[in-house]
Amino acid sequence: MHSFFERLNRRLAQPLDAGPRVMIFAAALLAMAIYIFPLWNLTMFAPQYSDGLRLDIYSYKLEGGNNGQDVKEINILNHYIGMRDLVTEDFTEFKWLPFVVGALGLLYLRAAVLGTVGQLVDVLVLNAYFSAFALWSFGYKLYSYGHNLAPTAAVKIPPFMPPMFGSRQLANFEVYSYPQGASYALGLSTLLLLAALFIGWRQGRRAGA
Repeated sequence: MHSFFERLNRRLAQPLDAGPRVMIFAAALLAMAIYIFPLWNLTMFAPQYSDGLRLDIYSYKLEGGNNGQDVKEINILNHYIGMRDLVTEDFTEFKWLPFVVGALGLLYLRAAVLGTVGQLVDVLVLNAYFSAFALWSFGYKLYSYGHNLAPTAAVKIPPFMPPMFGSRQLANFEVYSYPQGASYALGLSTLLLLAALFIGWRQGRRAGA
């Protein structure tokens, strides 16, 4: 057992070659897409809205289609079923999400500069925790909006949850929910980190041999 941990420590302390370092640096750049592109999009179609009502979710704001008019229209519809308005101020995630991604980006750059397998493992673990928590937070927000309906609403409907991914029929609306540019960039960033770890680990094995 002692020899196993010795080998593991040596492997984690193994410096990374140029290839994995470049991949980590590219992962950090991709993560910055969260400040430019939306993370998610929800689009709702109904007979009276054949063009659809669109809602883009960024890391720091909500943005409706049709120059923002779609959010106003969605909130009018939500009022009839007792759902609270969609407003940026209600999303606490917008306060911490850009900060956390920026901190992760700095840790990526640190791992790229100092460049050991162990530091790469650290940022991958943090990345996995952040990704899981962000998805849970998004799902909980959708659940909360669809289940905390005002009892005095003009139109009574059963509690519901909009889809996190894919489509779902909600009353006379077909709701589509899919990730957008920033989410795809974050996913590619994670794949680059995994590829860098795979290459760095193999290089460590060859060095040990």
